[in-house]
Amino acid sequence: MNDTKDHKVHNSARHSKYWQQLQICADSPWSLAALFAQDDTRTQRFSAQSGALYMDYSKQCLDDTVLENLLSLANSCELSARIQSLLQGAMVNTSEERAALHTALRLPATANLQLDNQDVVADVHQSLGQVERLSERVRSGTWRGFSGKAITDVVNIGVGGSDLGPLMATTALDEWADTCVEVHFVSNMDGTQLDNLLKHLNPETTLFIISSKSFGTIDTLSNAKTALSWLLATAKRRAGTEDSVLRRHFIGISANSKKMSAWGIHPEHQLQLWEWVGGRFSLWSAIGLAIAIRIGMSGFKELLAGAHSMDEHFAQADFAENIPVLLGLLAVWNSTFLQVNAHTVLPYDGRLSYLPSYLTQLEMESNGKSVTQHGECIDYDTCPILWGEIGSNAQHAFYQLLHQGTQQVSCDFIACVRRYSDEAKNTPLQQQHELSLANCLAQSRVLAFGNAAIAETDGQAACDADKYKYYRGNQPSTTLLINELTPHSLGALIALYEHKVYVMASIWDINPFDQWGVEMGKQMAESVHAAMQQEGGAQFDTSTNQLLKHIKQLS
Repeated sequence: MNDTKDHKVHNSARHSKYWQQLQICADSPWSLAALFAQDDTRTQRFSAQSGALYMDYSKQCLDDTVLENLLSLANSCELSARIQSLLQGAMVNTSEERAALHTALRLPATANLQLDNQDVVADVHQSLGQVERLSERVRSGTWRGFSGKAITDVVNIGVGGSDLGPLMATTALDEWADTCVEVHFVSNMDGTQLDNLLKHLNPETTLFIISSKSFGTIDTLSNAKTALSWLLATAKRRAGTEDSVLRRHFIGISANSKKMSAWGIHPEHQLQLWEWVGGRFSLWSAIGLAIAIRIGMSGFKELLAGAHSMDEHFAQADFAENIPVLLGLLAVWNSTFLQVNAHTVLPYDGRLSYLPSYLTQLEMESNGKSVTQHGECIDYDTCPILWGEIGSNAQHAFYQLLHQGTQQVSCDFIACVRRYSDEAKNTPLQQQHELSLANCLAQSRVLAFGNAAIAETDGQAACDADKYKYYRGNQPSTTLLINELTPHSLGALIALYEHKVYVMASIWDINPFDQWGVEMGKQMAESVHAAMQQEGGAQFDTSTNQLLKHIKQLS
């Protein structure tokens, strides 16, 4: 039996001798061109694989000495023990005094995990059973709206992890959809997104999923209230009642059943979350209902299985071959020691268009911290600024800065090796896919070697290049190749980045599972909104007061 109150204080990497040694290494001039010229076996040694994921990190600015010190740094902060604490349900979320057991959401039914006298695995699979039953009712057409018509559209209303995870996964796996039921996502509180969507939907055949861990998120509830009003406007003309609308058109997903009931969600249509599930780690839970509706429960279970396979790799593989550990250590090396404080994610696959946005929240909300988990001020750089875009769009947007700007930026290139290859009639599409892969490899090459790479191609000496066409190179990057995109491989990819975040947090000795900065913004918004509704002057700073005055004058 595990008790979340049991929390072991682990050693800090910051006070390790390996930290100082890495600082010394970082002061050396790094040339990727020189590193490759000196070592023909570099790529074989600086690559790793887990299942369908192959990682080449040879274009990172490191050598054997740096890698050895990074691995020793991981050991110095007892990373193995920290990983076990995470997986076994220890109180790794120290500021909120609870576990962070998103990995339990993808455990097989045969596994055993107890937390505070609760059978976690049984609870998880009971919830998955409920997800399966509700999703199949929608998919089969047996779920009917207030007028008796089958559901044709499902709208997921959430924000942050309750939106980005399901949105990213359903977009990535749309080719696996086996239903005519369309799934839509609404997150923005200003109403524009919802208003534009509702114009194209039929209230009689639209089902809303309200996803909010607290069921108090103002963004989500404001959209839900508008959706209810939209439904009632039609229902009242068709002899529908508010009770029938609430019962037949809303599903709630939350850790707060009382608030769901108070809002009007029928008890049978409430899906439970647990306090030990963080929002940005929640797509594996009932939050993934929209995914299950779109690709079926078998596809959703494959997504879970893929993530679980990465969990096992993370727990068992030697650190030198452990791709989440390696990816996390590389991120620490870049941001903390080399002061590369910007990172971009570049998927060369349109199906992964929302992955950069998803990872932006995952990494920056988790590791954007300036105090340790013990409340001590940090004197080193932590999480870099992260952004990204699908490859072709990015090439015509911000690659100019990557190639010729003044900022150092680390990059993750992500591509799928196989696509369209089993469809003989899709030769043009296969050729397009090969062109995309070629661009992925070419861009990482030029970023690494700059003009030297170009000189090898066109025979022009690098020194003769036009000054406006000079590419300095030496931009560090990692390339992740996926055999092919499936629910299983996508699950593994997402879990890879989840664990990367935990590795970074372990080295930096921060808590990646709270987000007090987000909560502070929410609280202040409530105060400003209250002042907006009141007569007279507000009592904030002069800028906010003046902006409020201007808004009131125009309202």
